[in-house]
Amino acid sequence: MQQQKFDLGAARVCVIMNRGSGKKKHRDIVAQLDERLKPVCGSYELRQSRKGSDLPALARQVAGEGFDLVIAAGGDGTQSAVAGALTETGIAMGVLPGGTFNYLARDLGVGETIEDALDTLLDARVDDVDVGEVNDLIFLNNVSLGAYPQILKTREGIYKRWGRSRVAAYWSVMVALRRLRRPMQLVARVDGDARRFESALVFVARSAYQIESFGLEGADAIRQGKFAVLIAKARQPLPLMRSALRLAFGHSAKDSDFDLILSDHLQIETPKRRQLVAHDGEKTVLYSPFRLQVRHGGLRVLVPADGVSKTERLGS
Repeated sequence: MQQQKFDLGAARVCVIMNRGSGKKKHRDIVAQLDERLKPVCGSYELRQSRKGSDLPALARQVAGEGFDLVIAAGGDGTQSAVAGALTETGIAMGVLPGGTFNYLARDLGVGETIEDALDTLLDARVDDVDVGEVNDLIFLNNVSLGAYPQILKTREGIYKRWGRSRVAAYWSVMVALRRLRRPMQLVARVDGDARRFESALVFVARSAYQIESFGLEGADAIRQGKFAVLIAKARQPLPLMRSALRLAFGHSAKDSDFDLILSDHLQIETPKRRQLVAHDGEKTVLYSPFRLQVRHGGLRVLVPADGVSKTERLGS
C-alpha cells in the first residue's frame, strides 16, 4: 500500500554530520543543505561531531529531543550510528551518503550522491526497513569476526598515508591477511542445531547490494528479512588472500570459498570470549556468545515517494 509523502514543511528536522570527512567537502554539503533543505523544513538544525567516535552519543542525544526527522550525512559508519539511536523510536531517518561505498543508500535506492539524495528527501515517503542486531548493537550492512576487524585497523593506517579510495581499501585486505596466524574455532547455533567451524573469517551480511557486488549468494534471503552468514573455508593466510582477491573483483563463489547460513536469528560462540568485532566499518569489543537477530521493520527511513521499496517488492 502506497504511503503518503513525508511533509517536511510540518517537521522538526535535524541533520547529523561528521566534520572529519574533509573540510571542503564538509563546507559544500552544508551549503547545499542551507540552500535546498533548510528553507522547506518546519524547523531545521545542524549538529556536527568533530570525530566519528562521538557520533553514537550525539545521535542518542538528538533522538531524545523530539525531532520528527533525523538525517545522517556521511558514510555507512555515520548512517549506522544514527540508525542505532533511532531504531524502534518511531522517528524517521533520512540518508545523505558521503562515504566510499554507501551500501545503505544503494540498498534503499535514495541516490548515491548528495544531490540525488536531497532530491529524495524533498519528495519522500516513510518505509519500515529491517536492521541487524548483535548483542544489543544495531548494524545496517554487516558484522564480522576474525580477519575483517584486522583489515579495518590496517585500512585506517593506509587511508592516513595514501588517502581514501577503493584501491586503498582492497590493498588493506591484502596487507592485513598476511598477518593472520591461526583460525578461529566457533560454534554456530541455528534453530536448536549446532554446527562447528574452523575459520579465519565470519561475515554476517544485511546488505543485499553488498552481497551482490561481491558476487555471492544470499541477496534474495536478505531482502526476505534474513542474514547471509558467510564462513570462510580458508584457514590460512594464502588461500584466504585468494578468496579476498576474488571478492575484490566480484568473482567469489560460495561453494568454493564460504559456507553459507541463512537465518533471521542465530548465535555464534568462540572460545575466546572477548573479541574485536567489525560492524559497518567501525570496531567494537563484544563478548561471546554473539546473539544475532533481525529487527524486522525496526527503522523508519525516507525513500523515494514514487519508487517501490524493497518492503513492497517482497509483499507484491
